[in-house]
Amino acid sequence: MKRHYYVSKLVVFSLLFVLSLVSHTTVNACTRALYVGDDGLVITGRNMDWFEEMQTELWVFPRGMKRDGGVGPKSVKWTSKYGSLAVSVYNVGTTEGANEKGLVVNLLYLAGSDYGESTNRKQISVGAYAQYILDNFATVSEAVEGLKDDELQIIAPDIVGRKSTVHFAISDPSGDSAILEFINGKLVIHHSKEFKTMTNEPTYEKQLALNTYWKEIGGAVMLPGTYRPADRFVRADYYINAIPKTSDAREGVAAVRSVMCEVSVPRGIKDPSKPNVSTTIWRSVFDHKNMVYYYEPTSSPYIFWVSLKKLNFTKGAPVMKLELENGKRILGGEAADKFEKAKPFKWLAPKNQ
Repeated sequence: MKRHYYVSKLVVFSLLFVLSLVSHTTVNACTRALYVGDDGLVITGRNMDWFEEMQTELWVFPRGMKRDGGVGPKSVKWTSKYGSLAVSVYNVGTTEGANEKGLVVNLLYLAGSDYGESTNRKQISVGAYAQYILDNFATVSEAVEGLKDDELQIIAPDIVGRKSTVHFAISDPSGDSAILEFINGKLVIHHSKEFKTMTNEPTYEKQLALNTYWKEIGGAVMLPGTYRPADRFVRADYYINAIPKTSDAREGVAAVRSVMCEVSVPRGIKDPSKPNVSTTIWRSVFDHKNMVYYYEPTSSPYIFWVSLKKLNFTKGAPVMKLELENGKRILGGEAADKFEKAKPFKWLAPKNQ
């Protein structure tokens, strides 16, 4: 009887703690989870949650592309070292992608992001930052080393009436992981293979503290079940670590997909009291070992995939696009041969640019 009372107190206190963390934040989008199996099988899963369809498209960008930050004369310039499969939204930014070395970047919403004031640093559109990482780095460690000095000033105009405040998750074939957040105008990096899970509010440091508390209770006893980011974080972290380790890519992809389904917000869900609650509009899974990107729109019962080994990343090769909306949805199966030549989109920029 005493043990039951003790567990009950823990549960009540934990619920109060959750509410204290999220009551002053908006409830927004997306979940990312990293799975490390046996024999080098590493898989990154991601949910895209948003209040509307986002004109999502897939792109093949070859190595050797001349790039700039897209926000005027102070924009950083670079030439892509690596080709990549990128996912764009609203034709203004890369929201996730994988490069030919198996490095993956996922961009998720974070209302509390603060990129600081413009300085003498080189500038880059928030829509280009994920692509900059894909173009320039082969591993998480390389990316952390290359970005840690915070030499790029992110310019983040509003998009479809919402703040473009985001944070970034990076993963690679070794199972390494990093979370990049901009807090009080400064870049904060959490770098460890232990950082497998990411959602939205609150900041990552607070998410880790909350998750540590829930681990003491144990997922077999109780897990928080709401669609709040803090609750999704706890569930995703528990399940991504609880599913069995395997070297079978098919089983691993299926297991990660099942975790991402568990932390999805059902399609069409709306809460009048929380206007920023967002439904899951698509899910993705990337197999780092076999270099296969799986994409699942929630508007369809089908999944398709793109094998990066079948794409042409050669310098001078054309930019290619796979149009997913406007009636050109892919029903299922391999889609590497369904891309068509296209002009690259322009990065999100202030209206006067």
